[in-house]
This record gives sequence, structure tokens and C-alpha cells, in this order.
Amino acid sequence: MQVFRYSGPEFSPYGDDELVVADEPGPWVAPVAGGALDARLQLPGSKSLTNRELVLSALADAPTLLRWPLHSRDSALMIEALRTLGTTVEEVEGDGQFGPDLLVTPGELLGGGSIDCGLAGTVMRFLPPVAALALGPVVFDGDESARRRPMRTMIEALRGLGVEVNDDGRGALPFSLYGTGAVEGGALSIDASASSQFVSGLLLSAPRFTRGLELRHTGEHLPSMPHIEMTIACLAARGVAVGTPEVGVWTVEPQPIAGGEVLIEPDLSNAAPFLAAALVAGGTVTIEGWPDATTQVGAHLESILPLFGARVTRAGGALTVDGGAGLLGGGSIPGVDLDLSAGGELAPAIVGLAALASTPSRITGIGHLRGHETDRLAALAAEITGLGGNVTELEDGLAIDPAPLTGGLWHTYEDHRMATTGAIIGLAVPGVLIEDIDTTSKTLPQFAELWSGRLIHVGGAAAAPELL
Repeated sequence: MQVFRYSGPEFSPYGDDELVVADEPGPWVAPVAGGALDARLQLPGSKSLTNRELVLSALADAPTLLRWPLHSRDSALMIEALRTLGTTVEEVEGDGQFGPDLLVTPGELLGGGSIDCGLAGTVMRFLPPVAALALGPVVFDGDESARRRPMRTMIEALRGLGVEVNDDGRGALPFSLYGTGAVEGGALSIDASASSQFVSGLLLSAPRFTRGLELRHTGEHLPSMPHIEMTIACLAARGVAVGTPEVGVWTVEPQPIAGGEVLIEPDLSNAAPFLAAALVAGGTVTIEGWPDATTQVGAHLESILPLFGARVTRAGGALTVDGGAGLLGGGSIPGVDLDLSAGGELAPAIVGLAALASTPSRITGIGHLRGHETDRLAALAAEITGLGGNVTELEDGLAIDPAPLTGGLWHTYEDHRMATTGAIIGLAVPGVLIEDIDTTSKTLPQFAELWSGRLIHVGGAAAAPELL
């Protein structure tokens, strides 16, 4: 992805509305908000929904048209992996502004190939059960950082289902499995404490198992329950009933998965930095297409952001956050004591706000973030502390004691949410340099353009963002 230097009549050092394309990658100067925002944005489709629906479409008994899907690195990796397994995925013209629709035609699942997971948890955890339904060997690998992400639960689950898996004892990428064209299924117990994606990955393929699946979680806690509820809702919409006879137990009978047409909601978790910006710069930010009801964890922003002093309203299918005067307009952001166990992927943006608050905060219930794209707890603590803040790691979260922040290099750790958190802080702190803004291509390739050209350029004057 090329990153652009945006300028305009309010702040252009290059001339009115000049656009400069940066030839060489490098740190991105996070733009400082120079005025209250008045921004209205549309966001691309949900990564979580897009990749779930791609898997279900590949396992369905008829073609599926996915409308307004996300086009990002994570979804591209999923598409290529499904093609490797014998599924046809075609781009077709649609009416979405962020790319074409996708027509997915299921085919006979075939092994004999290699799947690149990149750094996508949905690919590395959703597709091994699908590959087990194929005939032949399938190799899974990914980025160097992906080899550090927890996979032992899925590997042991496959073995518990009778699938031959070779990981040389690593419990992580790379590994290979040998599909026989069928999975017997039946009763299975796993500890999914490290990631709810292990549950979702097994449930998505369970209708195709010969005996279905009775899945039991044996751990003491289960993070990100809304993501499991999302998986169950996606299955229900395709005619697949998931039973929940007790907490931590799910049952799926063998049954067909319907094709048809699916409209993908905008990614509400990707809305977090944009909505948080209203509290920092002041003014309002509106996200269009906000669903009335959803299983996305980003929906929790509607109740979380008022804890920081925001006013949140809905009207006309949109959600608006009003930050009042904002931090830069003389207001303050109060600290919070918040359990984010149900919405851990929102934690980086919430911690970014807490670092700018006037009183201390404790964000807990997020110990599982140590196994995400990077150890997000350690990364957030290191980067905020590196700018002069004071963050302490807890067993299951972070304690933030606000201190004056200064500019400096903000490392991104190949993690898209680390990059967007740095941008939030950079709204109020001059000279924050985002190490690699391209990491946002994982789930929102348009982030730099939307942030600089739509949020700040349109919503409030700012220093021109650029690459060093």
C-alpha cells in the first residue's frame, strides 16, 4: 500500500490541495488535530464477518454472493487459501465504495497445497478444520510473528477428531495435516482460554462433520464471547442451529449450510480510533451504516466512550460521538476502571485514550491479548512509556497513570491496532512517528487516507501528515 501525504488549503506547505506520493516507506508523522472535528465517514466491511462468511460460503451447498465485503490483507489471505482448497471466489461488480462484491462457489475440497496464514488468526484457526475435510495433505505457515501465536489448542483438537497433524511438537505454525475427505466429529473437549477463535473455527466446519460436534470448553475463562456469538449468528442465518445446553458447551448436528446473499456490516472495531478522535480533538465524528443490532464487539463503543465523557447518539442509521470541546479545546478525559473481557480488540484504542486522560485507569480482562498479533499488553506499555507515560502490566490488563507525553517513534510490531493507537495519541502530541502505517492494511488498507484526508482534513485543520 502506498501512503500519501495529504495537504489542503488549511495547512498545506506544498500548495493548495497538492497530493504527494511517498516513494519510500518510512515513519509516518501522525497528524495533530488543529481544530474541532465535524467528520462523517463510511468504513469498509467487518473483517470478522467477511472471513467467517467466506468459510461458510466454501462449505455451503450452493453459491453465495457476499456484498460489501472487506478487501484487506486478512481477507485476501482467506480467499487465496480457499482457492487453494478448491473453492472458486470471483470478484463481481457491486455498489460498495470499497471494492467489488465476491461470488463464492463451493467445490470439492482438495488437499495437496500450502496455505499462507500471514498474521491472520482467522485463517490459521478457521481453516485447519476445513482442510481436514479435504482429501490430501495441506501445509499451514505464515509470517514470522504468526509462528508465535497460540495454535496448540487447534492442533490437539484436530487430533482429538482423528485428523493426522504433524507439528514437530511446536504447538504452533508451521504444521501440516492430512485430510481424508471426511471428519467423524462427535464429542470433543478443548481449552480455548487463549482465543475464542478455536471455538469459532470448529463450529464453522462442524455441520460438515459426519457426526456433527459436541464441543466443550474446559478452561476457567473464555475471552471474546461476542465473537463466538457472531459465529453462531452467521451459522443460524444459513439455517444451521447451534445448541448451547450449558455454558461452555455447543452442539451442532450434521446438516447443510445454505448459500444465498449476505450483506457484510461495516467493521465497528475499526471505528474505534475514529470515534475516539472526537474526545481528543473535540467536535463530532459520525460513522454511517451503524447496524441497529449486531454481534460485533465494536458495538460496545456506544457504552464505553461515554465513560470517557463522550455523548453518543444514533440517527438515520448512523452513530455519532460528540467529544464536546475535547482535550485540545480545554476539556479533559476522565480515567476509567473497565473490564474489557468481552471486547478485547477494542483495548488498544481505549488504552490510547486512557494515556491522554486526566486521572488513572485500569483496563482488565485482556490478558489474552498477549497472544494476538503481538503481545499487545507489553507493546502498549512499552510505547506509551517510551513517550513519557506511565503504564504498568497487570496479570490480566494494564494500569495507566497519565503523565505528559512527548513525540517520538511509535513502534507498530506488525500490528494494525498498535498503528492506529499511535495515531490517536498523535492527535494531541506533536511529533509522534508511526513506524509502519502499512500494518493497517491487515484490516483497513484505507486507514491513512481516511484519517488524514477525511477525518482531520475535512473535520479540522492539522499539520500535514507525511512520510519521513
